[in-house]
Formats: sequence, structure tokens, C-alpha cells
Amino acid sequence: MAVNYFKKIGARRLLIMIMGNVFLGMGISIFKLSGLGNDPFSGMVMALANILGFSYASFLLVINGGLFIFELAAGRRLIGIGTLVNAFLLGYIVTFFNGLWPLLFPVPDTMLLRVVTVLVGVIVTSFGVSLYQTPNAGVAPYDSISLITAKSRPLIPYFWHRIATDAVCAVICFLAGGIIGLGTLVSAFGLGPIVHFFNVHVAGRLVKDC
Repeated sequence: MAVNYFKKIGARRLLIMIMGNVFLGMGISIFKLSGLGNDPFSGMVMALANILGFSYASFLLVINGGLFIFELAAGRRLIGIGTLVNAFLLGYIVTFFNGLWPLLFPVPDTMLLRVVTVLVGVIVTSFGVSLYQTPNAGVAPYDSISLITAKSRPLIPYFWHRIATDAVCAVICFLAGGIIGLGTLVSAFGLGPIVHFFNVHVAGRLVKDC
């Protein structure tokens, strides 16, 4: 059964999905480097991990484990190999890049450099999201929440379901002492058009003949 599943996905789609998670982890770490806030979910996980004494990667595993159980119960159709890669490897990818950037670049110490860093994070994260989602190899546990609630409440547009989950994460992040800033706002509201651009011009073309 597993062999048939991987044959159906194909090696190329699998590779694209994995590379998407690598770029996504890179983007999350770039947002962190900026000091102007991460996407709401990552910011929440980082803030809670900090006050509870966990590493980011370890605490993300705990959170994703709980969300995966929810996804398994309410949205099994959304689960694929991409779900597992995102849930169990993304935290370690982020941690790798968190350690790499200080060896390669100085920490941004002016507002201009921090804003530029956010913009780089936007592009890299959007590219990663596009590559991870386009192969349709599974939905990340956190992303599944808004999809599941949108299906159960179809009269409410998906946009508002996603805003609701992000808003909850942002509030928890703030209460836990995390950073809510430009990076948070851009991640919550500004990635869509850039992800769409990469879907059309890059990821869509890569998976077209798969």
C-alpha cells in the first residue's frame, strides 16, 4: 500500500515537497533573524517553547503531534507524506538555519536592515509554501485546522477561518512574551499573492508533467 502511494505521488513531486519544506524552514528562520516577528504559529511556538524551557524543534513536535491527532480524526483526507515531513522535520530545518545565519551574516542592527530581512523572509517563505503545497502531498497539521473548520462552516469564507486561527496564535504569542511585529503582519496578510505568483510561474510548472 505504501509503495503504491509513493508511486502515485512520484519521486519528482516528493522532492519538490521536501524542498518546499527546506525553503519554508529557511524563511521562518529569516523572519526570526529580523527580530520583527514570525508568522503567528511559529511565533507562538517559539514564545511558548522559550517560557517552558523547550527547544523550538522539540516543542514544535509536541504541538504538531497534538494537531496531527486532530487532523487524523477530523480531516484524514488531508494527510499525506507532506504532512509528516512538515510536522516532524520542519522544526529541525528551522533550527539548522537559525544556527547557520550568524556564521554567515551579522545580525541586522538597523531598522532598514531588519525590514529588508523581513522582505527576504517573505519571498523565501512564499516560495517554500508554494513548493510544499503544489504537489498535493499532504497538508501540515496547523494548516489543516482552517481547512477542516471551513468545511464544517462553509458559509464563512476560508479567509476568515485562517484569520481566526492566526489571530489565536498571535494572541498566545503576545501573552507568552513573543514578538508581534511587521513580520507577523506580513506573514498573516501578505504572503498570498506572492505564493500565487510562485504557484503559477515556478511550482505549477515543475509539477505540470508529474
